[in-house]
Amino acid sequence: MTFATTDLCDDNEPMLDDGRLAVLPPGYRHFGKHTRFCGRATTLKVFEDNALVRSTLETVGHGNVLVIDGGASLRRALVGGKLGVLAQENGWAGIVVDGCIRDSDEIDACEIGVRALAVHPRKSSKAGAGERNVRVCIGGVFVEPGDWIYADADGILVAREELA
Repeated sequence: MTFATTDLCDDNEPMLDDGRLAVLPPGYRHFGKHTRFCGRATTLKVFEDNALVRSTLETVGHGNVLVIDGGASLRRALVGGKLGVLAQENGWAGIVVDGCIRDSDEIDACEIGVRALAVHPRKSSKAGAGERNVRVCIGGVFVEPGDWIYADADGILVAREELA
């Protein structure tokens, strides 16, 4: 996998202008061994509850990227070390969390890419509230299930179609 988000932006400026390609706002921190990852989006909308995150990561990922709209909460972590291992073992390319993670050392040992706003030691609740494969809004950018996610050291892109 060789791409640079900077080149993808430069090469697809008309898509940026008409909204078929968007850039998530800066501020997402990198975790996991893979700085660069891409794949189709599987979306979740949850708030301080990661039961749906776990059940999703227990499924085969097919190289997809799990995009979690956690409401940008900085009060609880939605992904921890055990879920990072699950994502790795089940073939997920990466995880983008609009919220927090925990067990950052454990996640850094995983062969996946993870982006999150921050780390927080408090675990989430496990009530199972939330929605899967729905349109979510991450930092003002809408992500639909099946959109393409491209992440590297320079940023995170959301594309309505696969980019060359």
